[in-house]
Amino acid sequence: MSITVLGFDFGLNRTGVAIANTLTGVATPQTVLHSKNKQPDWQGIERLIHLWRPQILVVGLPRKLDGSESRMQATILKFCRELEKRTALPVQTANEQLSSREAEQRLKSARQAGRTQKIRKEEIDSLAAAIILENWMQEHAHPSL
Repeated sequence: MSITVLGFDFGLNRTGVAIANTLTGVATPQTVLHSKNKQPDWQGIERLIHLWRPQILVVGLPRKLDGSESRMQATILKFCRELEKRTALPVQTANEQLSSREAEQRLKSARQAGRTQKIRKEEIDSLAAAIILENWMQEHAHPSL
């Protein structure tokens, strides 16, 4: 059974978004939504949900390297509760520890083949959302998903 999953790398200024399908196990960066008046871009989120029709939403939840809570945890959990309330879709969290660093490294590696253009923060954010989804799918890879 195939499930479409929309993933978020939530940030106070920008939120990276990616889409994944559990059948293929592939996550694809989609876009970055910019906060407006210190609020997530709820209209942008609603448009993406309407477009992709996901069954599950996954939000990256960072932890410190020692496993303790990050300073963003309360803010991200508040976003998760509001996301679930506004969309009526199940929201799950996934460990996003170092996903932005991994995204930046992947982009740098891809560009070493001669491309010298600077890596934009938006590219890192949307790829980080894809990495979060990849990690979530690996953790939840079983037929009953």
